[in-house]
Amino acid sequence: MNSIGMFGAARRGTTLRYARHVAAALVIGALVPAAAIAQAQAGASPGQWQYSASIYAYLPSVSGSTAFPAVSSGTSINVNGDKILSNLKFAAMGTFGARNGAWGGFTDVIYLNFGNSKSNCSDFTIGNSLPASTTANLDWHLKGWLWTLAADYRMLSDPALTVDLLAGTRLLNVQERLSWSITGSIGSLDPAARSSSAELSQNIWDAIVGVKGRYSFGANREWSLPFYLDAGIGGYASTVQAAAGISYAFKWAELVAMWRYIGYNAKSGKALEDLSFNGPLIGAVFRW
Repeated sequence: MNSIGMFGAARRGTTLRYARHVAAALVIGALVPAAAIAQAQAGASPGQWQYSASIYAYLPSVSGSTAFPAVSSGTSINVNGDKILSNLKFAAMGTFGARNGAWGGFTDVIYLNFGNSKSNCSDFTIGNSLPASTTANLDWHLKGWLWTLAADYRMLSDPALTVDLLAGTRLLNVQERLSWSITGSIGSLDPAARSSSAELSQNIWDAIVGVKGRYSFGANREWSLPFYLDAGIGGYASTVQAAAGISYAFKWAELVAMWRYIGYNAKSGKALEDLSFNGPLIGAVFRW
């Protein structure tokens, strides 16, 4: 099966991105035991349980490439989300966290549904190429869940700055459907697949390590600059997530605005080669 970016400069770029994700995971992972020993020596004592929950709106753009198998010919229809899959149809997300002393944990769930149709477009390839005279009507839908579950350990607890190291797992469950109707030369494509459709469904698990925290300021430290970074690897793909922004704490809740990026790079030969979500989020955090 062929896929976009598996040849030439695109493949080299994917390999470099994969290497960077792995390197980030190894570096952060190496910091975890050393930092944990340092905090243990400091004698952190447990306290009462504290909880937090948030609801937020995440409005990302989607980018990525997928190779959909075309009938039984062995050739694929390769499409790129940057140019086709642009419309966010529905999204739902939320988080929950708990902490007792230096130890804590959290879970974050995101559901995203994208879809778009394009007529007489040439933003696809058949196998490794596209005949110059070929266009197609394409209808592409992508939906999926992103679930992160992790434990964290507070390495720095200061009124102005907190820093937590985290380790856990993330699941990407993605389902895609592409329908196409091709006009013009179809090259090596099976003639029976000139008008057809294909579906893909995958579960991608990754082990992640990372860091999160916030810097607080203001007369009563009501303003904060939250940040988050993790990286991970699994049997199918590497992943990285980064977010940063600003928040303001009221008596009843904390309002947050951030920019969030979540990316995946699959190992060679996979139908879903790469996928990323990138965009703003706004939300409210409740603590008790």
